[in-house]
Amino acid sequence: AKIQTLNSCLKMEKATTSIFDTPIPEEELHAKYKRQNNGNMEVYYGLLLAVLSCIFIGISFIIKKISLKRLGFKGHTRAGAGGYGYLKDWLWWLGILSMGIGEGLNFGAYALAPASLVTPLGALSVLVTAVLASKILHERLNLLGKIGCTLCILGSTVIVLHAPKDEDPDTIYGLAERLKSSEFLVYVAVVVITSLILAFIVAPRFGESNVLIYVYICSAIGSLSVSAVKGTGLAIRETISGNNQVTSWLFWFFILFLLVTVSVQINYLNKALDIFSTAVVTPVYYVTFTTMVIIATGILFEEWFTIQFIDIVGSIVGFLIVIIGIFLLNWFKGVNVTMTDLPGLFSPQMHYTTSPLPDEEKLLESVA
Repeated sequence: AKIQTLNSCLKMEKATTSIFDTPIPEEELHAKYKRQNNGNMEVYYGLLLAVLSCIFIGISFIIKKISLKRLGFKGHTRAGAGGYGYLKDWLWWLGILSMGIGEGLNFGAYALAPASLVTPLGALSVLVTAVLASKILHERLNLLGKIGCTLCILGSTVIVLHAPKDEDPDTIYGLAERLKSSEFLVYVAVVVITSLILAFIVAPRFGESNVLIYVYICSAIGSLSVSAVKGTGLAIRETISGNNQVTSWLFWFFILFLLVTVSVQINYLNKALDIFSTAVVTPVYYVTFTTMVIIATGILFEEWFTIQFIDIVGSIVGFLIVIIGIFLLNWFKGVNVTMTDLPGLFSPQMHYTTSPLPDEEKLLESVA
């Protein structure tokens, strides 16, 4: 069936090109469709790596939270107050190892699939964090939380169905040309300036009362790291295919840039996790980070210009469904709602008639 479909597509394209242009050789058409088929398979492999990445990253949130809480009980200076005692804790490094494995899988995902597909799937790490937090940290996962988990899965599915399936560039040099565009340089300048203002002027005064300050710095700088992840992944893919890029200065530039941006991310994410609860940090971080990455990749790769309008709407709707699911999952943890409570919510309310109390009856009789 696949061979018949391919042959019919070849005949249609040959007929079209013979009318309006010079015919395309059949070998070239076969190569073209083979590249398209391989590209679709790479997207599915990237999707699998992204899901595995979410599992490891979700686990890392729990491990690092346990480490930070344990250090706080021992009297160490909290990370939110500028302490770095967690660097001596083996459990925190275990969390970093789990996150490193997840980010390593992310390398492969970004190299094989569009960033606009990989990044929103980070919602699955929120789901993993919520489930493990209910089991390990003994945080409540009520009916609304379970509905939120379901919405996260549904929203992620919608995003997968409508996200761009192909993305240029295919080489690190093509990516370097995109990085020099004036639009992306303006975006980088805005991110760096706003992050510096928040880090050195706003955070000392309002950092412990507003979760958005540390989370914005982490998310904004993280959106820049996506380009480095993409470049490193492309270089590794080219090297594996026989075109050695390890000796290229661009490869090492991406590595250095990635180390700097990830260090900033870890520092400010630790501050946010130490000051605020996981239930607050996780959804806010996901929404801000994903939004910033979508903006950055939209400017850098122009991938939204290559898909139909219905797919753009579908991706936005899927993202909104995920946001709703995340906020249901995290912001209503303290509400004790179960399946047994549902009949009472939909049953008609009892109407009570007021009648005088015994003391009031005696008072009325005495007045009469």
